[in-house]
Amino acid sequence: MANLSTTYMGLKLKNPIIVSSSGLTNSVKDIITLEEKGAAAIVTKSLFEEEIILETEENLNKMHASGFVYPETTEYFDFDRMEDTVSNYLKFLSDSKKSVKIPIIASINCVTAEGWTDFTKRIEDTGVDGLELNVFNLPVNFNDPNSSNDKVYLDIVEKITKVSKLPLSLKIGFYHSNLGYFIKHLSQSPTKAIVLFNRFYNPDFDIHTLHFNSSYVLSNPAEGANTLRWVAIMANRVSCDLSASTGIHDGTAVIKQLLAGAKTVQLCSTLYKNGNDQIGIMLNELEKWMNENDYNTIDEFRGKMSQSKTFDPKVFERVQFMKYLRNRD
Repeated sequence: MANLSTTYMGLKLKNPIIVSSSGLTNSVKDIITLEEKGAAAIVTKSLFEEEIILETEENLNKMHASGFVYPETTEYFDFDRMEDTVSNYLKFLSDSKKSVKIPIIASINCVTAEGWTDFTKRIEDTGVDGLELNVFNLPVNFNDPNSSNDKVYLDIVEKITKVSKLPLSLKIGFYHSNLGYFIKHLSQSPTKAIVLFNRFYNPDFDIHTLHFNSSYVLSNPAEGANTLRWVAIMANRVSCDLSASTGIHDGTAVIKQLLAGAKTVQLCSTLYKNGNDQIGIMLNELEKWMNENDYNTIDEFRGKMSQSKTFDPKVFERVQFMKYLRNRD
């Protein structure tokens, strides 16, 4: 019988499947169900830095519109509103941790290094097992040729790890001038894991109404190719764990990411499309494949197809369809 257990961020997991931060992990009831369906860990729905800022700005605008506001009233109301949002999130984390046996990883979606130090300590006090930072700033500063975008990530990690002992993972995007160097540099920080990659909001609009809407909210299996490439390239080159995210929709995709070198995989879109039973289906596919190939543990094959170990390492750096275009009639 194949042993599916693994470790991630220093945590012991019964298998490599984690449910990523999303609406699927937004309530204690849903988290209990996900544990029952086989998930090995849960990343809770994120608390957004932008959400707190927006709430504060809306309330400030309302007060200013009244035409008479004492400065001390503004300060109190600002803090009170933010504290309400934060307190509700902290209670949710505490209740979630008490309701399941699997690790609970809190999530913060942040864009700056400011304002999170005290909050991180309060997250730690809820008893959760880890913290995932979902960080992304779209690099569109046209006036700064030497963008400090990458430094924001390192600043956030430095400030948070100074005040908290929680194992920390960083969920990043691929918009970096030298992605390989950046990931390696991040792995040398106190970060325990790097998640490749976060999924972004992509704006779209209706050509008839000219109203904005969201484009392709859920991933498709083809999007797993970019994750697979970079997990394979960075495996054995980083000093922390790698978790694969985006485009992982079936058991085959899980197996591929593990072969490439991932410690875990994070699921979201496939559960929206196929339901929570998909977790068990994917685990059965993984276990069957391991038994057919005489693997007793995941560590026996993890990274076997990574760039540093495969028989054809250059394939992961190839970006042109030379073979297919050349043979086309």
